[in-house]
Amino acid sequence: MRSIWNGAISFGLVSIPIKLVNATESHSISFRQIHTEDGGRIRYRKFCELEDREVTQGEIGKGYEDADGTVIPITEEDLSSLPIPTAKTIEIVAFVPGDRIDPLQMDAAYYLQASGAPAAKPYTLLREALKRSNKVAIAKFALRGRERLGMLRVVGEAIAMHGLLWPDEVRAPEGVAPDTNVTVRDQELDLADALMDTLGEVDLEDLHDEYREAVEEVIAAKAAGETPRQAPEPAEGGKVLDLMAALENSVRAARESRGEEADDHAEVKSLPPRKTARAAPKQTGGKKSTSAAKKTAAKKTTAAKKSTAKSGQSGQSGQGTKKTAAKSTAKKTTAKKSTSRKRTA
Repeated sequence: MRSIWNGAISFGLVSIPIKLVNATESHSISFRQIHTEDGGRIRYRKFCELEDREVTQGEIGKGYEDADGTVIPITEEDLSSLPIPTAKTIEIVAFVPGDRIDPLQMDAAYYLQASGAPAAKPYTLLREALKRSNKVAIAKFALRGRERLGMLRVVGEAIAMHGLLWPDEVRAPEGVAPDTNVTVRDQELDLADALMDTLGEVDLEDLHDEYREAVEEVIAAKAAGETPRQAPEPAEGGKVLDLMAALENSVRAARESRGEEADDHAEVKSLPPRKTARAAPKQTGGKKSTSAAKKTAAKKTTAAKKSTAKSGQSGQSGQGTKKTAAKSTAKKTTAKKSTSRKRTA
């Protein structure tokens, strides 16, 4: 891989000669501007406005335009001799946990290649130190006319560096979220969870650029004098009037695409209801709360006593009834015996 920058990593008093190479590449299809009438190429020619003539690339340099329109020439020597340590050095300033880095700050990615045999030992030392600490290195470096922020991390057996935007270059998400109050029900969240579970995970290696493939098919067809294949009609869209129905249909469609369910009328069951913490009853003060508890306990005790008393009275009443019945039976028996004796006499 061709290097785009040569310098060194400054790791305390350790200096590691390295080469900076691009870690990514673009596969997008590029187009040329043409004259639509005859297909002729449209080119931009660079003219000097003072001499009114076209100039070559070797005659072109850099210049800074001042507020009054004055142009101040800046040479590559001026930029390479800037009085800052990061002009030719990636200066590590801190080591932090990787989750401290906001993904919004991520920019271009590079590989840091050890430059020559003397760089092998310190390069390996830094790589293994990053591995063991589970941290990333925050560094400052200068590239393409400006000082930048970078994050060094281990990728395989190499050290990669991600360019980072400065914190003040990341916009705050003001005015992005809906400014209306929206209530999301637990049933809707359950169906959203079910949809996420149904879609599952994906191996990023299985994903590819379908748009680029379609453009390549169009180019190939036109090059062969054929008519490009027409795009399918887009699905009819509309306003989502019933969010629950839309979620249920999405879960059903996702399951069918995975071969898990083929019935168009299959019921989509939501997940078990979420457990929500109920707020404790408000208490105006410790004394009032204690008093209320005492009153409640007293009421329960009184009720229990009344219940016991009623039960006792009921029991006594029953016993009295039984005694009266027994006395009545005894009197009848005595009367029968007396009558029997009179007849005998």
